[in-house]
Amino acid sequence: MRVYPDQISQHLKSPQGCYLLFGDDPWLIENCKAQILAAAKKHGFDERVHLTQETGFSWNDLIQEWQSMSLFASRRIIELTLPQAKPGTEGSAAFISMMQNPNPDIILLIHGPKLSAETKSKWFKTLDAAGIYLPCTTPEGKQFQRWLDNRISHYKLHVQMDAKAMLFNLFEGNLLAAEQALQLLQLLSPHEPIHSDHLTDYFEDQSRFTVFQLTDALLGNHQKHAQHMVVQLNGEGTAMPILMWALFKELNVLLNLKTAVEQGAQLNSLWQQHRIWDKRKPLYQAALTRLTLSQIEHMLAFASKMEMNLKQHGIEDWTAMSHLCLLFDPNAHRRLAHIELQT
Repeated sequence: MRVYPDQISQHLKSPQGCYLLFGDDPWLIENCKAQILAAAKKHGFDERVHLTQETGFSWNDLIQEWQSMSLFASRRIIELTLPQAKPGTEGSAAFISMMQNPNPDIILLIHGPKLSAETKSKWFKTLDAAGIYLPCTTPEGKQFQRWLDNRISHYKLHVQMDAKAMLFNLFEGNLLAAEQALQLLQLLSPHEPIHSDHLTDYFEDQSRFTVFQLTDALLGNHQKHAQHMVVQLNGEGTAMPILMWALFKELNVLLNLKTAVEQGAQLNSLWQQHRIWDKRKPLYQAALTRLTLSQIEHMLAFASKMEMNLKQHGIEDWTAMSHLCLLFDPNAHRRLAHIELQT
């Protein structure tokens, strides 16, 4: 059964036979694990065995732990780390066999990186049916805002709207840093209203973004957010060629879509051809509605000059990158398109 991390507390009144924690956010995994372990301890699961699927790991060791029973031994938690989230044929068979022979005195707690196609596999479906699956993926946008609001409530802080907005910008994508910041605020201002001017004395910008988040922001024309991401990506040392690759990819898709639509094609017939999934369709529709074909062509030409400067002269021009991002806004495009990049 899929349960989201912020709902796990509602599902811990009685222990499940299996818990699956998979995702890319270490804070969510550790927080969920701590809640599960605390709840299990209340039901007498005092002993904890930790196994890791690594070189030399034997699935028979896991099966033996699962099968071992004693009237006098404490109830146990077997914590299994899957570093690649791929148990393989032998591991899959082990999981299926274990779930066919449940042990009420053992909880199986499995964690690893984000799953993709594995959720369709027989081993995952078998474990999921026997327990709870917690997708621990770092929340973004409105999901991060909900997470932040919940943690503020958890610490009983009186954070004003301007301070919430600053916390959002400072820590989006970095739950661990956000949690540490809220713990500090609880020590410094447990009862007083917290405004943005209080935060500037305590915190540096620790938000983290990916190039894919940047391209989504640009397609949706969220310029303020996009410009903030560019600054952060630069500060984190993100390689300019990676950014260039991502922007070229999106601009070429926009060019092909816009050209096809102007020639009479229907967008619904183009999504699969360009491998655009449902979540991103509204972003492309918004970009195609506001940008003209000539504007998209201009951005591609500008990006090509940036790439030439990068490859021939080793120039990582972050000012030009900010300029290119601004061109996704047609109003800015009309004011800035005359600016040429020298090569």
